[in-house]
Order: sequence, then structure tokens, then C-alpha cells
Amino acid sequence: MSMPITEADLMNKEKARKIIRDVYREGRQTLSEYESKQVLAAYDIPVTREILVTHQSDLEKAVQEIGFPLVMKGCTPEIAHKTEKGLIHMDIRTVREAKKVCREMMSKITGLQGGVLIQEMIQGRRELVMGMTRDAQFGPCVMFGLGGIFTEILNDVAFSRAPLSKREAFDMMQDIRGHKILEDVRGMAAANRRILADMLIKLSLMGIDISEIQEIDLNPVIICDSRPVVVDALLVLKNG
Repeated sequence: MSMPITEADLMNKEKARKIIRDVYREGRQTLSEYESKQVLAAYDIPVTREILVTHQSDLEKAVQEIGFPLVMKGCTPEIAHKTEKGLIHMDIRTVREAKKVCREMMSKITGLQGGVLIQEMIQGRRELVMGMTRDAQFGPCVMFGLGGIFTEILNDVAFSRAPLSKREAFDMMQDIRGHKILEDVRGMAAANRRILADMLIKLSLMGIDISEIQEIDLNPVIICDSRPVVVDALLVLKNG
């Protein structure tokens, strides 16, 4: 039985659509990481706590709010792969270091839209990938698998068509070869499959609700203790 749609749900969905309308108005198809996570958060998908800083003068306040240790990322829709551009710095533990990194990143993205993302550092050894792609024949399809930097090499993913039932979401988790990584292993607590299933269902809803979305890529989704958190995200829109 589906849950009734609340006024808050409608407001959140409208917030997501507004972000997408704004991106189209700017003549873009790719959302920044920050914009992508705002859309995800509107659907109650767990994402990292983060603040986008566009001026060096706002850095200290953002750092105090997020707290150490933190991750800093150059955030612009014009650069999809930040690691190769030296736009990700992890485990920053002092204001002095944060200021130095911020100056370096601001110089690298000069002339581009965006800023520096001040992000909580999620620690966990298990990394997953989730997403949604809009297939010309089957429509929106949800993806789940092993994530991180070896996603393409491992190629351990499962797909299912939207809309996704709770049973189908749980089946997807069991369908990957490495499904035992979700169990309690090597001193790590079992991943919260209820939250994972809820995330997959909400990705399928996004594919149905927002026809403008062509692709959603969440990689990595890190299991911190037992809870999954989206650490990096990319949304791509249809050619408008």
C-alpha cells in the first residue's frame, strides 16, 4: 500500500523541479554536485552535510558549521570528474589548511560557475553505486552495485525498471555478485538494507516524476557504520 502524498512531499518535489528549471534556463544539461544533492535531498535521499562557498570570506563560517575532519571539492557543473583535476582534498583538519586549499581551488575554477564545497567526511570501507538511466525502450531503470573507483572494472551491478516495489529493491541488492558486502563482515555492521531499498525506490520515483532527468549517478554511496550516505552525485538532464 502506497503512502499518501503530503503537502511537504509536494513542496519538496517542486523544489527539485525549480532547480532543474533554473539549470535549463542557464542553457545547461549537467547539474553540479551541490545542485544534484539538493534534488536528491528533496526526495529524502541521505546525502552529505555540505555548504557551497563562493567567496573566501565565507569559508571559516562554513568550516565551523560542518566541523573537522572535512572534505573540500571544487564544485562546478563544467567539470564532472574532479579527481583528475586535483579538485578533491580529504581529511582536512585545520582552518589554516582549509584556507590554503580554498585559495588553490578557487584559482583552478576561475571563470567557471560554482565554488568550493565544504563537506563532512564520511568514513567507511564499503562503497556502493546507485543510479537511474532513462532507456529509450524501457523508460527509467534503476541501478545498484559495487561502487568506488573500481566500478567500471568490477562491473557488478543490477538493473530494474521503474516503478520499483520494496520487494524488487531488496531483490536488486541480492542480485549482485558481491551482495555479501552488505552483511556484517570483518567487524563491520550489516548495511541498513531498509534505507538502501528506500533510496532505490526514491530513485525510481524521481525517474517517473521528473521526466527531464536523463541520468542519475551516485558514486560512491558509502556505508558509514550501517547507514548509507551519498558522497558524490551527478544528475544529467535531457537535451532541452
